[in-house]
Amino acid sequence: MIIACVVSINIQNNWCIIFILKNYTPIKMSIMQASQFFDPELLSKYNTSGPRYTSYPTALEFHDDFSHNDFVAAVKNSPNRELSLYVHIPFCHTLCYYCGCNKIVTRHRDKADIYLEYLAKEIALQAPLFHEYKVKQLHWGGGTPSFLTHEQITTLVSLLKEKFDFSDALEMSIEIDPREIEIGLAEHLFSLGFNRLSLGVQDLDLKVQKAINRVQSTQFIGDFINHAKTVGFNSINIDLIYGLPHQTIDNFKKTLDKANEWDVDRISLFSYAHLPSRFAAQRKLRDEWLPDVKLKFALMKLAIETLCDYGYDFIGMDHFAKSNDELSIAQENGTLHRNFQGYTTKGNCDLLGLGVSSISNVGRSFSQNIKELKQYYRAIDSHQHAHERGVSLNDDDIIRGDVIRELMCNLYVDKMMINNKYNITFDDYFGEDLPLLEPFIQDGLVHNTHNFIKVDQKARLLIRIICMSFDAYMKKHINQQRFSRVI
Repeated sequence: MIIACVVSINIQNNWCIIFILKNYTPIKMSIMQASQFFDPELLSKYNTSGPRYTSYPTALEFHDDFSHNDFVAAVKNSPNRELSLYVHIPFCHTLCYYCGCNKIVTRHRDKADIYLEYLAKEIALQAPLFHEYKVKQLHWGGGTPSFLTHEQITTLVSLLKEKFDFSDALEMSIEIDPREIEIGLAEHLFSLGFNRLSLGVQDLDLKVQKAINRVQSTQFIGDFINHAKTVGFNSINIDLIYGLPHQTIDNFKKTLDKANEWDVDRISLFSYAHLPSRFAAQRKLRDEWLPDVKLKFALMKLAIETLCDYGYDFIGMDHFAKSNDELSIAQENGTLHRNFQGYTTKGNCDLLGLGVSSISNVGRSFSQNIKELKQYYRAIDSHQHAHERGVSLNDDDIIRGDVIRELMCNLYVDKMMINNKYNITFDDYFGEDLPLLEPFIQDGLVHNTHNFIKVDQKARLLIRIICMSFDAYMKKHINQQRFSRVI
């Protein structure tokens, strides 16, 4: 495969320039290759904390000196005229003890009416800035977007379509909590234009579910997935988590088997990050309930090998997709991207985040809305926007962000492409950073030549730690527990 093109992308919290690699042949995962990911000694050696690099710089570098005027200038100066919309719905019916997301737990659906009123105000204020843009992608996350009633969902979709110019080939996705919904939700969502669903499953074992306060019906989940397919949904994802309380090899294997039985298109596999000092709800999970390091490694190994055995392609470091899925195709041809929702194929868009705590990535900037709901309301009323903090990217951020994205998505960096694009000499520019790769090189995890950097397959699960070598901001955070462990 010989590809030579350059694409600029702006996706949530991850601005970069894509270099599709010349003479690059991605490695497609197979059953036999699955075992290549596991060297217990090396995984243990490098199982430290680090960013997930859904952006560069990471959100820790956002600051309150970034103003709304900076955001407006970023829109004006952006070379893009395609847009991805992210809408945050913060409400949840119940508290899941493992969760670290920004959410508001309530049983009162009328609270969403007030929220939608302010969301409408924000949309009315922001939409004119993007009147020249065509919306290619819409994603609702949370919290729990399915907390909304059918009427509330319809109202919000109608408002968005009224204020923005939507593409005829729009990708519309929504996150679903399979609890407290009826099977007819699938028809309603499809009638409004949604064509992708993501269901939070996590684990199907009842003991695990009770521990994390997320009891749900396996039968209903399967029925809903099958019904959604019948209705017309062409892409269904489920989220799974390993490292939860009371998980065992036997019970987690049953969850993986059921996922295969449902024949979903994508599976997101996440490591549970136990950070009770940051997330109060996690204090309800006793340390002795959690798998030890050895068992957690075994659960991860089981999941990867089982899903590969079932025919899913291993995408990046934590996603799986059928071989005909666009994620798998993007990985194979070197066009995979990454943002706050994980790995994606939509990389040629600016991203506008709407709602409390949402993040935007427009032009050479990241920005985030206020995280606390009442303050979000006050900001909309008084300031006519909800931006709380952000960062304008300098040239060094752009270059390093590009290198990190290539590593995160392709396990490969073409130095010559970087040189030509930015008019630099890679080895000179990163002269202080490349020595940090030496331990990985000595362990056979990374290959550094004059023309490229290539990460070995057995280091796929350690890619976050390898990317830290190119993070100019990492020194000031290195001794802080601000990030989750790799495994």
